[in-house]
Amino acid sequence: MASSQCCANPPSLNPVYGKEHVAEDFGGLKAYITGSPESKLAIILASDVFGFEAPNLRYLADKVSASGFYVVVPDFLHGDPITPEIAKNSRDEWLKKHETDKAFEEAKPIIEALKNIGISAIGAAGFCWGAKVVVELAKYDYITAAVLLHPSRVTHDDIGDVKCPISILGAETDHITPPEMIKQFGEILSSKPEVDSHVKIFPGVVHGWSLRYDVKDKTAAEKAEEAHKDMLNWFVKYVK
Repeated sequence: MASSQCCANPPSLNPVYGKEHVAEDFGGLKAYITGSPESKLAIILASDVFGFEAPNLRYLADKVSASGFYVVVPDFLHGDPITPEIAKNSRDEWLKKHETDKAFEEAKPIIEALKNIGISAIGAAGFCWGAKVVVELAKYDYITAAVLLHPSRVTHDDIGDVKCPISILGAETDHITPPEMIKQFGEILSSKPEVDSHVKIFPGVVHGWSLRYDVKDKTAAEKAEEAHKDMLNWFVKYVK
């Protein structure tokens, strides 16, 4: 069962934002795509339960693309993001419909499609629900670097199987993956010298802070921006 924190502070979904960048089909899924197709470096962003139409997520994709990456935000939820009503009345049923294992399989054709247009290195970042998708990719040679932001349902075994450089950004107040668990992830990674890692717990923030923040709240926006910067720095370092 997912914690209510996964569904807290729902964004106002706005598919109009960046509409000119939406491709009806990329590797079999609808996606928000931004950045130069001439780039040889790509980043996949796997959304939280609110899906790929969340404006803050698309804004982040634009920021990442401004650093030279071709960015793809797939609609792993197939046009069915969670809503406050679903979160209240049928959250578990919704989660059964949107298994992360299925999204992991759907990510493979997206990666293949990126390679087919000349992409030579791919990184992936996952937020909450999407972090589970990304950690599965990180167990194989599908991606060259991974970032997990306020991950949900990621296990110790998952972290133990990671094979690429990984950064994990956690919140001080998180009932899903609390700081103690984030620290344990760090200990597991420390025992794997062949895998470079970075683990950070952000003080004064709650689960979901990197996406579900009020842009008018200066403090919240600054804390989200810090996480975005850490994520981007990791990709600049390893996706090249």
